[in-house]
Amino acid sequence: MAQRREARKAVLQALYANEIGKGQWTQIIQSVLKPKLSDTDTFKFAERLFLKVVNNQEAVDEVIQTHINNWSIDRLNTIDLQILRLAIAEFLYFEQIPTKVTMNEAIEIAKKFSTKKSGNFVNGILDSALGQLKQDGRIRKKGRGLIETSL
Repeated sequence: MAQRREARKAVLQALYANEIGKGQWTQIIQSVLKPKLSDTDTFKFAERLFLKVVNNQEAVDEVIQTHINNWSIDRLNTIDLQILRLAIAEFLYFEQIPTKVTMNEAIEIAKKFSTKKSGNFVNGILDSALGQLKQDGRIRKKGRGLIETSL
């Protein structure tokens, strides 16, 4: 799954470029994602993730805004915001990826690319958001090992 982490890192960079470039996403795919990801499956995953975030940013941002108490989304660190967007898009739109994997990947990427406190911040927001999304029935995971059961 190291390829998926590389894809997520590339998507983070692409989302940052998109935030700065304001909507040049077709160029970003060609100039940021494609050169970093030589494996076709990894590139396709990254491209799909990037486009899910970009095309569903309003819905994803609503989830984030609900869970950043006493803050507005435009005050968040840009890298942390992009990591949150990436992870919440995975929660909502990638049925085959377990939520625990998404959480762990987001935290590790935050530790590497953002501030010392970002790992804890991202963990807290995602944990809160995931709980609410589950309660609202918006998390739909399927596949082997993805269905949570209790005895």
